[in-house]
Amino acid sequence: MPSPFPGMDPYIEKGNVWTDFHGDLAAEMRATLNRQFQPRYVAQMVPYVTYDIVEVSERRGVRPDIGVWQPQPPRDWATEAVMVATTASVESFVPLEAPLELYTVEIHEVETMRLVTSIEILSPVNKRRGHEAYEHYQRKRRELLRSFAHLIEIDLLRGGERPPLEKPVPPAPYYVTLSRVNRRPKVDVWPIQLWDKLPVLPVPLLEPDPDVALDLGAVVAMVYERGAYARLIDYRIAPPPPELSESESKWLGEHLRAQKAR
Repeated sequence: MPSPFPGMDPYIEKGNVWTDFHGDLAAEMRATLNRQFQPRYVAQMVPYVTYDIVEVSERRGVRPDIGVWQPQPPRDWATEAVMVATTASVESFVPLEAPLELYTVEIHEVETMRLVTSIEILSPVNKRRGHEAYEHYQRKRRELLRSFAHLIEIDLLRGGERPPLEKPVPPAPYYVTLSRVNRRPKVDVWPIQLWDKLPVLPVPLLEPDPDVALDLGAVVAMVYERGAYARLIDYRIAPPPPELSESESKWLGEHLRAQKAR
């Protein structure tokens, strides 16, 4: 069953859905690019493992301290009883972390395995200040922007802190940014509204080879259907945080009602 949205589906941002979607999106991008490449290039998935806190469903709490006072038998040299305090253990919790695998799609020149283009698909932890994956991505981004590799950033998440740009761009829930080596510090930015179709992206290679087209909308649609996300998503409720703007909320309600009426 296809997604009811013309572009990105905001319901996919739900935690358990997004984790699955992220890996499949990288895999589908790799396959799509490799079908188009000449033998000079290859697209590969490169994993990065971080850790994220797992929510504990049971109610957290600790038992109150219990102090037990017991008199000790009198000693030969003392006439006063000695009182010794013993404290029972209590139960608490530590953060429970689970491994989280994130993926980058890298394009390499086959002969030298030189990195030509890095396609970064942002995840919530990449946009959460204070998380180790946030710091890791900021460092990686700086290194890529200093390198001789092209950089494509795909941000299909409405929440979190976005990678910085020096010049303001139109507000939108989603963005794609392309930084070509020969155009830095200028970058191309695609602001994508909730009702927009996802763009066909130019993927730059080494000169004089032309760009390869990556139809982001077709890739996302394929991942949605293969993942059967329509079975996991309840479109009768509001999408996960952050809250939609007034215009977005109005459009979403009207759009879903129109889709249901078909």
